[in-house]
Amino acid sequence: MPNNHYYNVIIVGGGISGTALLYTLAKYTNIKTVALFEKYNDIATLNSNAKGNSQTLHCGDIETNYTLEKAIKTNKTATMVENYGKLYGYENKYMFKIPKMALGVGDKEVQFIKDRYKEFKDAFPYMEYWDKAKLAEIEPALLKGRDANEDIAAMGTDKRWSAVDFGEIAKSFVRNAKKENSDIDVYLSKEVEKIKKIGNKFEVIVEGKPYYSDYVVVNAGAHSLLLAHQMGHGQNFSCLPVGGSFYYSKIDSLKSKVYTIQNPKLPFAAIHGDPDIIHDNTVRFGPTAIVLPKLERYHHAHFLDFIETLAPSKEVFEVFYDLMYDDDIREYAIKNFLYEVPGIRTKLFAKEVQKIVPFITEDDIEFADGIGGLRPQVIDKVSKKLFLGEAKIETGEGIVFNMTPSPGATSCLGNAYKDAELICDFLGAKFKKKKFNKELVNEK
Repeated sequence: MPNNHYYNVIIVGGGISGTALLYTLAKYTNIKTVALFEKYNDIATLNSNAKGNSQTLHCGDIETNYTLEKAIKTNKTATMVENYGKLYGYENKYMFKIPKMALGVGDKEVQFIKDRYKEFKDAFPYMEYWDKAKLAEIEPALLKGRDANEDIAAMGTDKRWSAVDFGEIAKSFVRNAKKENSDIDVYLSKEVEKIKKIGNKFEVIVEGKPYYSDYVVVNAGAHSLLLAHQMGHGQNFSCLPVGGSFYYSKIDSLKSKVYTIQNPKLPFAAIHGDPDIIHDNTVRFGPTAIVLPKLERYHHAHFLDFIETLAPSKEVFEVFYDLMYDDDIREYAIKNFLYEVPGIRTKLFAKEVQKIVPFITEDDIEFADGIGGLRPQVIDKVSKKLFLGEAKIETGEGIVFNMTPSPGATSCLGNAYKDAELICDFLGAKFKKKKFNKELVNEK
């Protein structure tokens, strides 16, 4: 096989996860030759792009659907991203300190915030409890137009780098990786069509042309499961692509990231408001959540690819039935479908926004065309449940498939660490863990 087509590692996918791994291999291992293939003409054009997500570094401190244990783990990976940004001077360039909070509305939710703050304050000592009077100072938009008898409270902070342009961070991973290792090749506008194992190597077919490697990592969103299925891996998984949309505020409203309390029954994010760091600080509200029969939100729908990753079966339909049998989930699904329907969506969604900003009307918001992404929610057909969080198919044969719904961007370096461990163990390469931990985890 030609040397210029052979690599120690091939990475499929140029989003935040694939580029984080590229950077980790370049700086913290002695692996020589690495290639990354991205099918579009630039890095991070889909979910990692600032238009495709809420631009939030999820630390677990305001995500009310996280257990304390999950929050602590997520905070560790979030800290890696913060430390990476500090290492290269990206403060106030690609990451920003915007106040953030989890907001409780009404007596029941206020009590929830009080209890959660007590539970979390030791693990997150920078977090503060903000009562109604304090919130009137910090974020007056939360009180304007609200019933004077309705209590609100929040747990929040202004001390974290809470807003991140993950698309620019992904591009920086590539630039910095190339500075560390001149034997890195990044191929843009090159779509991986098929992967085959030949002996102890892998043949990666890109537009009909073969490339070879000792190890392959697929970080291609919903397409990761498609490629896995084509190789006979991950047959116990199905992919449920969930699209998210946002609405822009046309008036001055929030200065903070404001998250509402998650209904524990619902598998998707509760509505939140976020000052948009790439759109003149206009506030975005969302996301909606709607199942779409495609693997990418704003590109040509490959319906047969969707069917192949969904892999319809008795178990999959049982999961759908169980989800829709629940009144709360069924109502949520119907409402989110209507939030996408022109003519009625703005009026309906304004009612959701009013929980955060009471004085908002339908005339004050507009559907944000082309803003939002698609997350590959994974169904485990064995447990017959929707799998929330990152899913990994580790074959033990020299190939890994990663599917990273939210908070995949936050976890990019944490996931890269795990994959670098697998790769170095498999190839007998050296992983400079102490250096990684010193620079990115703050471990001595």
